[in-house]
Amino acid sequence: MCALFGYLSYKNIVPYKVLKKLTQALANAAEERGTDAAGISYVHDGKVTIFKRPKPAHKIHFNAPAETKAIMGHTRLATQGDKKHNFNNHPFAGHADTEFAFAHNGCLWNDKELRKDGVIPNTYIDTDSYIGVQLIEKQGKLDFDSLKYMAETVEGNFTFTVLDDCNSLYIVKGSNPMCLLHFKDIGLYVYASTESIMKNAIRRIGLHKFANERIKTDEGDILRIDRNGNITRSEFEPKIYRSKYGSWYGLDDSPYYDMHEEILLAYCGCYGVDSEDVELLLEYGYTCDEIEEMLMDTNLLHEALRDVKYMCGESLYESCYGGAF
Repeated sequence: MCALFGYLSYKNIVPYKVLKKLTQALANAAEERGTDAAGISYVHDGKVTIFKRPKPAHKIHFNAPAETKAIMGHTRLATQGDKKHNFNNHPFAGHADTEFAFAHNGCLWNDKELRKDGVIPNTYIDTDSYIGVQLIEKQGKLDFDSLKYMAETVEGNFTFTVLDDCNSLYIVKGSNPMCLLHFKDIGLYVYASTESIMKNAIRRIGLHKFANERIKTDEGDILRIDRNGNITRSEFEPKIYRSKYGSWYGLDDSPYYDMHEEILLAYCGCYGVDSEDVELLLEYGYTCDEIEEMLMDTNLLHEALRDVKYMCGESLYESCYGGAF
């Protein structure tokens, strides 16, 4: 569970100092989903620049130049690839028909398979996310077609963001969350992986006082926001994952398996939460997104578990005694 965050300012209305504070506020708020590393990318003198460190965001000072139009950021909870080697951290640099930076929230599991099959070459970068960069580079261009190819080739749990050297921001929405707001009056788009990150950041700098509209992003959407604030859209076909082993099939009689649940169960221990408690909440109707939010607020989590275990006790009593007292 990592976090994506950033903005695109297209009217030159928002002052540099406010945008600088927005970057830091988003990064700090995004720590709720990862403190192993943090980084941003932006365009300076026509070139994509990446600044990242293997530290929590609040220990890093993000100082993009005054002319910066867009920021693409990431906070990391390391799952594959040692964070101490900074090349394993996000964002990653890519080169096709244009330079770009790439960031990923989620977990991909077919990177080794793609390298073994010769689809993409071996690399010193150990992070699973980097296969997204390599798949785009293989197409030799950055556009809707190459992003569609990338999103339909990887297997796993994801939402991706890409920033090119023309200050166009792409969002590839998979099964992981994304919150995108448009402050039309001041010419500003702001995005973050979750609503809680967004609310925390924009309240901290007072942006919540400005009118805004939430831009809808569904699984399978590819959005491009250009430097002038115009949105164009395309789509990819999301995969349906089946079987508890993470493979996927097109058989109608195969039991459906939610990969988001597997990721949640695998990494809830990083937050000091037992996987059996997560399974119990899932069984009683809590969604993965709701449980992810509760991992950041132990009071809410314990309250939910107390209620569910109380209901569980009632069910056990009724099953044993037929509901009679």
